[in-house]
Amino acid sequence: MSAWKGQSRGNTLGYSIFIIIIKHFPLSVAYGLLRFVSFYFVLFSKKSHQYNFFKRVTGSNQRQSFFKIVKNNYLFGQVLVDKIAVLSGYGKKFDYTHEGIHHIQNMQNGGFLIGAHMGNWEIASELLENFSVTVNILMLEAESEQIKKLLNNVQTEKKMNIIPIQDDFSHLVAIQHALDRKELIVLHGDRFIGDAKSSLHSFFGKNARFPYGPFYLAAKFNKPISFVYALKESKSHYHFYASEPREYPPLKSIAQRKEVVGLMTNEYVSLLEKMVKEYPTQWFNFYDFWEEE
Repeated sequence: MSAWKGQSRGNTLGYSIFIIIIKHFPLSVAYGLLRFVSFYFVLFSKKSHQYNFFKRVTGSNQRQSFFKIVKNNYLFGQVLVDKIAVLSGYGKKFDYTHEGIHHIQNMQNGGFLIGAHMGNWEIASELLENFSVTVNILMLEAESEQIKKLLNNVQTEKKMNIIPIQDDFSHLVAIQHALDRKELIVLHGDRFIGDAKSSLHSFFGKNARFPYGPFYLAAKFNKPISFVYALKESKSHYHFYASEPREYPPLKSIAQRKEVVGLMTNEYVSLLEKMVKEYPTQWFNFYDFWEEE
C-alpha cells in the first residue's frame, strides 16, 4: 500500500542556517543557496517515484523529468523559506492574486477548507488574516521537537492556530470549539499514514489511495466545505484558489456516511488532478503515490 511515512524533509541545521540568512539578508540569498541544496537532494535521494510521477502527469521523458525533479525540490525549498519568512514577520514581502476569496468570506458560520500538500499554507494564512478570516490548521506535527522549537522561537506574531492531531481524539473538541466561534478548519486530503483508513480513486488514470479521515471529519460536523490552494507563481507572488463552498447532507446512517464521504472525496480528487496538472512541480508528496500494479 502506498502511504506517507509520517516524516518531513529537512533537519535542524538546515532550518537554522536559513533562519539566519532570512533575518540578515534578502530572500534572494536564501533562494541562491537553495539551488545547491535542492540539487544535492536530487542527486542523493531516491527518485524513481518522482520519475514515474512526471512521466504520468506531464508525459515527460527521463531527461525532462530530471529537470522537473530539480525544480520540484527547489520550489519545495522556496516554500519552506517563505514559511520561515512569514513566521518571522516578513509576510509583507509577498503579494497575492486571490481567486474565490469571497467564497471564504461568505462562510460566516464556520466551515472546512480542504487543501493538499501543494504550494504554501502559511502564505494562505497571511492572506486570509488580511481579510479578517480566522483559520485553524489541523495537522499531524511530523517535524522533530527540535525543529518545532526553532520555528516557535522565530515566530514573531501568531499567524495561525494549530490544532495538532492527538491519539486520544481531543482534537475533535478543539475543532468543535473553533466551529462554535464560527472559525474555519483547514486540513489536507492527500496523505495518510500506515494502516489509516483510505479509499481508492482514479487519479491521472490509475488508482491511488486517499485518506478517509479528513473527509469523514468534514462531513461529521455538517459545515460548508471549500477546496483551497495557495500556489507560488514567482519569487514573491502567490495565487490563492478557493472553490465555492458546498454543504453536504447530514450523516444519518452508515450507508449515507459512505455515500457522502465518497462523493466529497471524488470531487476533491477531481479538482486536485486539475491543480496538479497545472502546477506539477508544486505537489510535494515525495513518495510513491499510486497503487502498485
